[in-house]
Amino acid sequence: MNGFVSRFTNRIDRKGRVSVPASFRQVLSRDGFEGLYCYPSLDMMAVDAGGNGLLGEIEKRLARFEPFTEEHDYLSTAFYGLSERLTMDPEGRIGLTDTLIEFAGIGEEVTFVGQGYKFQIWEPKRYLEHEAEARRRALALRRPGAAPRPAGEGAE
Repeated sequence: MNGFVSRFTNRIDRKGRVSVPASFRQVLSRDGFEGLYCYPSLDMMAVDAGGNGLLGEIEKRLARFEPFTEEHDYLSTAFYGLSERLTMDPEGRIGLTDTLIEFAGIGEEVTFVGQGYKFQIWEPKRYLEHEAEARRRALALRRPGAAPRPAGEGAE
């Protein structure tokens, strides 16, 4: 697989840097992207991140809308206007910006979560809640015609 997979939790050092998982750095390197492209997730209280693969997916999404339309402008603002390009030091560390840290509610640790063409950066406790909900919804999606149940209804 050439995408981002698995999850890793790393501490933020006293200088405000965090190590990007080595397997994620390898994907970025193969992708030909130097650094890291990040923006506040549109759907989650997390940071979406990636390289050229992510930028390609954004371009596909934007191509569905005519240029100079309100829809195109809103999406391009969310994807590009709110984005940050972070650089990695030789040890593979990045410094998350205050804007991204505040948006995702990040403290002393972050959880990196692979999602194929991109990955997300989460506050660890918030991620665990999201993971439980993701597993519940994924299970419901496996059943033809079944709608996801609200959290807390029955155990599988």
